[in-house]
Amino acid sequence: MANTSPGYGITIRVEGTPESNPVALATAVITGAGATITALDVVESQLERVVIDITCDTIDSDHADDITAAISKNSTLTVRKVSDRTFLLHLGGKIEIASKVPLKTRDDLSRAYTPGVARICQAIVADPSDARRLTIKRNTVAVVTDGSAVLGLGNIGPAAALPVMEGKAALFKRFADVDAWPVCLDTQDVDEIVRTVQLIAPVYGGINLEDISAPRCFEVERRLRELLDIPVFHDDQHGTAIVVLAALRNALKLVKKDLKSVKIVLSGVGAAGNAIARLLTLNGANNIIGFNNKGVIHPGMKSDDVMQQWFIDHSNPNNFTGVISEAMVDADVFIGVSAPNVLTESDVASMAPGSIVFALANPDPEIDPMIARKYASVVATGRSDQPNQINNVLAFPGIFRGLLDANAHKITDEMLVAAAEAIAECVTPEQLNSSFIVPSVFDASVVKAVAAAVKSSVRA
Repeated sequence: MANTSPGYGITIRVEGTPESNPVALATAVITGAGATITALDVVESQLERVVIDITCDTIDSDHADDITAAISKNSTLTVRKVSDRTFLLHLGGKIEIASKVPLKTRDDLSRAYTPGVARICQAIVADPSDARRLTIKRNTVAVVTDGSAVLGLGNIGPAAALPVMEGKAALFKRFADVDAWPVCLDTQDVDEIVRTVQLIAPVYGGINLEDISAPRCFEVERRLRELLDIPVFHDDQHGTAIVVLAALRNALKLVKKDLKSVKIVLSGVGAAGNAIARLLTLNGANNIIGFNNKGVIHPGMKSDDVMQQWFIDHSNPNNFTGVISEAMVDADVFIGVSAPNVLTESDVASMAPGSIVFALANPDPEIDPMIARKYASVVATGRSDQPNQINNVLAFPGIFRGLLDANAHKITDEMLVAAAEAIAECVTPEQLNSSFIVPSVFDASVVKAVAAAVKSSVRA
């Protein structure tokens, strides 16, 4: 059975008579159905009835419905209410704007707004660089999307993408004290996206592009980097690549292999896959065999897309033309940023001794990690309920903290590598093992280390 997840957590209010022992009956039904109980509260206890709230994690929405139906089938129990904890958390949104200054008196208003604020405006006219010092610009990032490639959901549009962008903004604040704001654009035209971001850029100290589909995302990022004097970072590309490089550095230490000599099979050559390949190649990898949904990428191919052509030119040095199961034979590393169930058990079994599997498709990986661990020395996923979570949260908060603090104008490959090295080094030699190749996202030292590394790269 698949794993339960807090993302599908529910609270069920159940009523029964005291003599029927509703606590025992309801918990037996819930655990028997495969849910994980996380809390139980008796909210009402009287002679004629007992009311309990049972909170549990389920596998998915259908599983939650099945559990509720199973409880209702018991004639001595009544389901009074079911609350979806994820929907409750999102009611009214997840972020807000708060004033940093008091606005209690006329004096406060005179300084924060008119007439005092006019003096600040005049100072910026006289010296435009003062905008960073005297406004929110110095600590503010725009999280920009067109909703065309959201999580594992695909092209769901800007309104449906907003909860994800809110979450991204909340993560910026929680981990790096960066003020980020969702900018969900109702267009998927590259020219309109670029022009819109260019127009709003004066407010922000950085641009975080998010969930824009390939290959358009490459052009959007390239053009914005040329136009703007603030850093532009496509997290789906570079954030993923940074954490993959960090995790792979530590995994290779464990199995005593060198990046320059390993055979890497890459499933998924879109935005994330392309960026991963570029960063690994920059660090010495020279034998990456990539697959997309049409098959293997080989040197005989041509593409009008500059990024795809780069991958064609820098991968598959031995011109392998078979299927992925054949490529997996004697492979040292598998990296998946594609789709569920791309690999079979026999594929992983055929890999070289000391193999490494990064099955990062979310929420369902390219292979069940429990199966992969039967053969691979190190297994990582993108899931928070599995060890070795490859999570962009390890990268982007610290990167932007460092960029903003350094008043950086551009992002370089050297910054990306420095960030990856900083993340990898947050795992000490004493901590490093097959289930701990990257630090926890809640490790406060990670943001500080990444920010410091990025700032040093800016100064260099």
